[in-house]
Amino acid sequence: MTVTGPVIVDAGLLFAAADADDRSHAEAVAVLEALETEHLTLPVTVVAEAAWMIGRRLGRNVEAAFLESVAMGEFARVDLSDDDWSRVAQLTAGNGGSNLGVVDASVVAVAERLGVTSLATFNRRDFLSVRPRHCESFQLVP
Repeated sequence: MTVTGPVIVDAGLLFAAADADDRSHAEAVAVLEALETEHLTLPVTVVAEAAWMIGRRLGRNVEAAFLESVAMGEFARVDLSDDDWSRVAQLTAGNGGSNLGVVDASVVAVAERLGVTSLATFNRRDFLSVRPRHCESFQLVP
C-alpha cells in the first residue's frame, strides 16, 4: 500500500479494527498498522460515529478504550469549520450527485479543506460516487 501524506479514516474501518469477529477485522488492523500514526486523521464526526458503533455493538469498555486511544493522540482529530458544515449540507442534499449521510459528507468536506486525497474506508460505493472539489477522485485504502 503506497500512501503519502494524511489519510482520513472512516468509522466503518475503525469499527472493523475494534471487532475481532468482524469479517474485515484483519484487513482493517493491517491498514491502520501500515499507515503512519501521525497521518491518521479523524473528523470529530467520525470519532462520534465510531464510538457509538463500538459502544453499541462491543460494549462501553471497548468504546472507552477507543476514546482513550483518540485522547492519547493515536489519531489527529479535526473539527469542522463553518465552511465544512456548509459543504456537508450541500452533499447531504444530493448536490453534485452525491448520496452521502452527514458523517461521510464531513469526511469529504474535511478532505477538501485539508487537501487530503486518501481515505481509509470499506465504503467504496459512496466515496467513489462523490466528486471531490480538490482532486479527480479519492484514493481509497484498502
